[in-house]
Amino acid sequence: MRFLSTRGRAPAATLSQAIAAGLAPDGGLYVPETLPRFAGAGGATLADTAQALLAPFFVGDALAPELPALCAHAFSFDAPLVPLNGDDASVLELFHGPTAAFKDYGARFLAAALSQLNAGAQRPLTILVATSGDTGSAVGAAFHGLPNVRVAILYPDGRVSPRQAHQLGCFGGNVRAFRVAGSFDDCQRMVKASFADEALRADVPLTSANSISLGRLLPQMAYYAHAALARGREPLAFIVPTGNLGNAFAAILARALGVPIGDIVLAGNANRVLPEYFAGRDYAPRASVATIANAMDVGDPSNFERLRWLYPDDAKLRGAFRAESVDDEEIRAAIGSGESRFGRTFDPHTACAAVVLGRLRASGDRRHYALVATAHPAKFETVVEPLVGHAVAVPPALAAMLERPASAEVLAAQPAALARVLRSW
Repeated sequence: MRFLSTRGRAPAATLSQAIAAGLAPDGGLYVPETLPRFAGAGGATLADTAQALLAPFFVGDALAPELPALCAHAFSFDAPLVPLNGDDASVLELFHGPTAAFKDYGARFLAAALSQLNAGAQRPLTILVATSGDTGSAVGAAFHGLPNVRVAILYPDGRVSPRQAHQLGCFGGNVRAFRVAGSFDDCQRMVKASFADEALRADVPLTSANSISLGRLLPQMAYYAHAALARGREPLAFIVPTGNLGNAFAAILARALGVPIGDIVLAGNANRVLPEYFAGRDYAPRASVATIANAMDVGDPSNFERLRWLYPDDAKLRGAFRAESVDDEEIRAAIGSGESRFGRTFDPHTACAAVVLGRLRASGDRRHYALVATAHPAKFETVVEPLVGHAVAVPPALAAMLERPASAEVLAAQPAALARVLRSW
């Protein structure tokens, strides 16, 4: 299969080329030239479902023989669909990986793929990551210690939780963390500027591990497909917390392939670009607003380009989805009442999905929804614990990371500052 740029001004690429490049040469995002039809059944394991779902995208590619191993590595921990107490709903738990966030699946798949593609290369491949909280640690954990690759993580100083910041800076070796004096949008702008800098890319081989990467997007379809196929009743509807639209678009793409997925509702925080668009306003990116659901503090969602590629007509796009905005007070209320109402402790991002579920119920919608739990609440103890009134148990893998020493380097919010660091590394 070939892959094209959303902007239509770049040559078609193979899957390996698209994964290695990250961003298309014209600045667009890679998308499949055609959408294969998935009519299969779910596998016995999440890895089996991933392999069946992804196989058509790998046909004829150099990575095709590696697909079983890639899936086994990336999906070595489960993504259980757990009933939600007190409501005919469920929770898709995506936080059982090494950094307790959904991004572990895609990051591990991408790391294994790039390690294969860059084996024996003359120069190390540098992975650039802009993170609003969870992406950086997942990528750091996935790539740490791998030969011939190195990772530069950029995060907005003071806008991630203390435990997130510790995770981002705890790796060392081939992984460096940079505290950027700015917002996530500044970090993302610096990364995009680096990819657009032809002289820099000639000096330093670069690729991305953000949600713009096809190597992260495609595998993230697997846990939606596995949950929907395993349930085996009517198409399973999802409420997906979203900021940069990568995880949500994975569900959208899986549905487009024929996976039995019903409605997909986007649950955002106080950054209202998507809710305003779906309410009928022009798409108007702007500076992000800091919230307690910080991993979704995005004012210009990169994957909106892919959404418009799939739905080029605005009216059809707006008719296909619903997007909701949840403010910090609503998030706090959902966390504070989560244990008494649902028997669960929510992290701030999953709490957004819980608020949206409440709105749907209030409107008379009684369908079964799966809330997508994108991170473990222990990653946000300074927000969650005062609201629930007790300590939140830390998963063993996360506890081990928090015991390591951590540090991050200060970096100005300027593309030139990042370019200097990359050239001198």
